[in-house]
Amino acid sequence: MKNGLCVVTLVLSMAAGCAAYGPSPGTGYPPGTGGPYVGGQQGYGQGYGEDMDMDYMYNYLAPHGNWVEMDHYGYVWIPRHMGYRWRPYTRGHWIMTDYGWTWMANEPWGSIPFHYGRWGYDDDFGWFWVPGNVWGPAWVSWRWGNQYAGWAPLPPGVEFRAGMDFAQLTFNIPLRFWIFLQATRFLDRDIHRYALPYERNVTIINYTSIHNNIYYRDNRIFNEGMGVDNVRRIIRREVPRYKVQDVRQPGPARIVGGDVQVYRPAIRTNTQARPKAILNRDEARRELAPAKVFEPQQPAPGRAQESVVWKRQAAEKTLLEKTQSQELKDIKRDRSAAQNRVRGASEKAKIQQDYQAKIAELQKQHRVEKQQLVERHKADAEQVKRAAKAVKKEDQNPPDKKR
Repeated sequence: MKNGLCVVTLVLSMAAGCAAYGPSPGTGYPPGTGGPYVGGQQGYGQGYGEDMDMDYMYNYLAPHGNWVEMDHYGYVWIPRHMGYRWRPYTRGHWIMTDYGWTWMANEPWGSIPFHYGRWGYDDDFGWFWVPGNVWGPAWVSWRWGNQYAGWAPLPPGVEFRAGMDFAQLTFNIPLRFWIFLQATRFLDRDIHRYALPYERNVTIINYTSIHNNIYYRDNRIFNEGMGVDNVRRIIRREVPRYKVQDVRQPGPARIVGGDVQVYRPAIRTNTQARPKAILNRDEARRELAPAKVFEPQQPAPGRAQESVVWKRQAAEKTLLEKTQSQELKDIKRDRSAAQNRVRGASEKAKIQQDYQAKIAELQKQHRVEKQQLVERHKADAEQVKRAAKAVKKEDQNPPDKKR
């Protein structure tokens, strides 16, 4: 058990383990089945293109990551070369389609893991993907407010059944797994630049509320989250709508005119299928753990690696300070507006007293966030330095030279 993280709770009262973001022993899927059962069988509303075997997923993703065998999940996939503090559903942008909010991934492999299966988190080696065979526009839960928009990957074990009241599903998602940004940035093309450091999440949760709107109709999964009208009101411009168009060639989705061309094959269950190369948990812990913080796309000198991390940390610090400052300004604006609506001195004094209490509490929370960010940045920088030294040492003493 790690970090005491509470994980997933459904209306079905699933208990959760703390070492991984997913179901507890006995509630996962049989090894090699390829993901969650839907409606008691795999294949309900699964895909819309050509018919493919589970081997397709294993082979398609193998060049981009490692397959690991985990208890309760079977074969899970962990992406490589994702950069500093990578999180699912951050490298890309959102569009509205005839299936609801649809994720357009920047990653070359994104057409599979962001639209099938579920993402989980493990303290030993970070984010992992559990295969599934049901296509959806995005498997996320939503939070929304006037200031912030947020989403988080739905965890492994979340099942959808025919006839289920989707509105009754509830998810207890760890705070750090929510991805938040200022709501005005929601339709920006590169969300990664504006995703706030998760140290801000405790405060932002209080500025947002759940807006899940996942439903099933006509053999389709829809994820509409917060309504288009809410988004339009915040960003102050129209929200383009696109129609999903199936294509036969695998690869990233593309917008062509009013269509978004998507490869979404129907995946058949095959309990005999397995990845060609598989790491066990101990091997994954040794080889993949450093990538939780930083794993460069191309080999680079230690200083170059550290420079990339420092730049991203500086950007996180700027985002934290900017949004904290805006929250204080908003409270001051609300106080002035409230005082202008009343005439009595006692009423104005009461508003001022409440304002001072809110400011004091918010400033206290802001100081905690800043300190947490500083401590994380320091720990991350040390880990990158150690990794750079290890690479330098290995370059100076290659295996063949040692022999």
